[in-house]
Amino acid sequence: MSSALAIGAVSAVLRNLLDNGLVEAGAAMGTSVAVSAVAPDTIDLDNANDPPRLNLFLYRVTPNRGWSNVDLPSRSGVSGERLSNAPLALDLHYLLTAYGKADFQAEVLLGYAMHLLHERPVLDRAAIRRALNPSPLDVSMLPPTFQALAASDLADQVELIKVTQEALTIDDLSTLWTAIQTNYRPSSAYQVSVVLIEGTRPAVSPLPVLSRGERDPATHRDRGVQVTPDLLPPLPTLFTAETEFPQTGARLDDLVTLSGVRLAGTGHEVRLNHRLFSAPVVLAPTAVDATGASVTFRLPNDLPAQGALASGQLAATVRFTPLGESRPRETNAIPLIQAPAPVIAADVALGLPAATVTRAGVPPLVTVTLRSRPQVRPEQSAILSLDSMTANAQPRTLPTDPLVFEFPDTLTAGSHWVRLRVDGADSVLLDRTGPFPVFDPTQQITVPP
Repeated sequence: MSSALAIGAVSAVLRNLLDNGLVEAGAAMGTSVAVSAVAPDTIDLDNANDPPRLNLFLYRVTPNRGWSNVDLPSRSGVSGERLSNAPLALDLHYLLTAYGKADFQAEVLLGYAMHLLHERPVLDRAAIRRALNPSPLDVSMLPPTFQALAASDLADQVELIKVTQEALTIDDLSTLWTAIQTNYRPSSAYQVSVVLIEGTRPAVSPLPVLSRGERDPATHRDRGVQVTPDLLPPLPTLFTAETEFPQTGARLDDLVTLSGVRLAGTGHEVRLNHRLFSAPVVLAPTAVDATGASVTFRLPNDLPAQGALASGQLAATVRFTPLGESRPRETNAIPLIQAPAPVIAADVALGLPAATVTRAGVPPLVTVTLRSRPQVRPEQSAILSLDSMTANAQPRTLPTDPLVFEFPDTLTAGSHWVRLRVDGADSVLLDRTGPFPVFDPTQQITVPP
């Protein structure tokens, strides 16, 4: 594959091809011909001493559809490791323009150039190498940019470079030259395909597969394809995460049941991941269903858990060794909503003070200061609702800093129902332990007059 220098290398090869082939055109016009690869608006047309010019302008780069899905995906969906260096496949679109000051010079020059590209629809590897490394010339004598193009590896890519004339309509040409902001000159458009740019970073290359599943230790033969007489997934799979009582999320100290299939085995551990975790939080289950239908665990509510866990959407998986197998497996990840719990009354066990509410300032504001279980990290958003009125948390530096909310003075005095939303996860306001849902009386705060 080519390197990132391939686009410039293609322009250099095409310019070299035109430059070498226009020797005859220079003799026909009685003067030398300049070949360039610059933007048309940078060409000075006022200098009478300038020779006729042929200019190659790269005006557009598009993805190549034939190579767009090759070697994808290029990263592991689980660990994020690079599996392959997927090529960047591009088609290059050029505008070939002839400039001449005398009668018929531009037409003659454009005719020669178009015939040259017509006769060379494919740029062979030898021609590319000669153009980018013009032996016997000393490459160090050439401009630094051209010296760098010799390392593009354009000649070694798997696809040959093909040059095809493109038909542009009057509207296309009008739009293009208007965008260039210069006067129109006789032109022809070409598509060059395909340029394959590939990275060189190390990738993970797995060894060949020797067996399908576990092998018999005596015969070393694999067990073959296993067939399950049902429509359930053949591998350990999680379906849902449910709390003991139906609610919007799981709070610290809640029991959570992960339901699924084929969860029977040994060495179970529940893994919880979050976008802010550097590593998953690993918990031991409190119960595993003998039929492999569920795994139950309790979210910890001790002091370390306040900083280790985070409110919002967690990804829950179960890692264990299935029955009849010797290696552990990890299930699919399912969402688990970790609900924040605003600390309204003091929590002596965790050393968390009670929430405070003040009305002061000019103009007066109602300031609510409280903490949450688990802690709210500075990267997370927090919104507090008192009945139907909401306020955003003030900026914080550390997770241990309290949450401070400022409400307008129009907030009435008296008791208000409290709801805390962190990263879209709401605290639990409803109590569903009884025969019908009611507001949890502990989720109230009093605003002074």
